[in-house]
Amino acid sequence: MTDGSFFQNVFEVARMIPRGRVTSYGAIAAYLGTKSSSRMVGWAMNQADSTVPAHRVLNRRGMLTGKAHFGGEKMKELLEKEGIEVKNDQVVKFRELFWDPGKELMM
Repeated sequence: MTDGSFFQNVFEVARMIPRGRVTSYGAIAAYLGTKSSSRMVGWAMNQADSTVPAHRVLNRRGMLTGKAHFGGEKMKELLEKEGIEVKNDQVVKFRELFWDPGKELMM
């Protein structure tokens, strides 16, 4: 990770999430060495620009808790465009699609 701000580090990790995969706020926080700061990761996602695939970052149960910041159904639409099925604001097969930066990116 860079020596930049926490938000910039969060954005850097989020940009590495592969298309068609999802992760959680907590997984990003743990990867950054700040396991208890998952809410701050969520806050960062709310501030992200269009270069950050914030729609791929969900809560620990695969719920689209950040959808209000996308306006309407945009978060769901973006996920479905990547082939991710969403039912009742939750990603179907969340565990199968889960991308853990702590495992996927060598620390």
